Amino acid sequence: MKFSVLAIGGAIATAKAVVLGDRSQFEERATYAVIGKPEGFASGTTGGGSATCAIPSSVAELKTWLTDSTARCIVLDKEYNFKGTEGTTTETGCRPASNTCPGNGGQDAINKASWCTNGNAGAGATSISVTYDTAGVSGINVGSNKSIIGVGSKGVIRGKGLRFANGVKNIIVQNIHLTELNPQYIWGGDAITVDGADLIWVEDHVKVSLIGRQMFVAGTGASNRVTLSNSEFDGSTSWSATCDGHHYWAIYLTGSQDLITMKGNYIHHTSGRSPKVGGNTLLHAVNNYWYANSGHAFDIAAGGQVVVEGSVFQNVVSPLLSNSGKLFGSPSTTANTACTNYLGHACQLNAFGSSGTLGGTDTSFFSNFNGKSIASAATASASIADTAGVGKI
Repeated sequence: MKFSVLAIGGAIATAKAVVLGDRSQFEERATYAVIGKPEGFASGTTGGGSATCAIPSSVAELKTWLTDSTARCIVLDKEYNFKGTEGTTTETGCRPASNTCPGNGGQDAINKASWCTNGNAGAGATSISVTYDTAGVSGINVGSNKSIIGVGSKGVIRGKGLRFANGVKNIIVQNIHLTELNPQYIWGGDAITVDGADLIWVEDHVKVSLIGRQMFVAGTGASNRVTLSNSEFDGSTSWSATCDGHHYWAIYLTGSQDLITMKGNYIHHTSGRSPKVGGNTLLHAVNNYWYANSGHAFDIAAGGQVVVEGSVFQNVVSPLLSNSGKLFGSPSTTANTACTNYLGHACQLNAFGSSGTLGGTDTSFFSNFNGKSIASAATASASIADTAGVGKI
């Protein structure tokens, strides 16, 4: 098979494949491009811009293209499997106190950051031997000015996460599936990490599943403008920290002065940290759908500033675990008019079905939205489940 990729501008490429065999010949044409533009804080992100789109031939080439300093449009039209590429590691980990169902759906832990021995594993934790895929525990350090886009539902990165850190900027991740990062182990790997980066439009029509630790994490470094949109955080798992088939470590937003928009995401079958917010993060969570959360969705620590509007909480035991920060939960039509002067629209009511309550009437932080790009809001709808995730763009 011969496969060529020719740039025609604007991060668009035309691909032509000629297949010979059985005395037949046919041509298949496809056009690749980033679709749409980011809303919210990461508005203006262009990724690889007008760089020629190309398809990496191997996991090695994919990693090279992701990490170099060249502006790129990287197209994934198949699975790139990193499992086994860095071997396995066997060492002493632990069975945390939370794992009350060992061998029957529990999650053990790797001793990263001395987690097993510094008290986080809980009273009664025991030391055990753990063997894990080495590639999964550290993400690929992506360079600036990249567009990473999948074709249909074919673009999969298995066994390795992506990391945007140390001052990188202007990155788009669209329509790919990140999966299988040592899901049996706490600290088995993070799918997407942002730590000291700017203009990051990630998780657009992305799916994340079977992750050992965080599906998305914003680290302690300031991440100036980030948008997570139209993506599926699938917490269904056979290795659950809460022993119920639901993933606990979902979305962790405790960076310094981070600006994060979450819009149109489907977050389901989790049991906690969906998200946890702190570290002076300003979060606009609009038109998301939380479904089947057996624990809590929001956990707001000191410094967290959160507006939640136009979102659905269905079968969520606790939409809010605790709040030591500031929360506006769009509680009433009258109260929601306070959003107009700062977000450019009256906030939309949230919807609840077989769920706890959210609350939140604090407007004291609204001035922090001044001068920022703010995502629009629509009426709360569960139809987000039909449009979020890979292959639905």
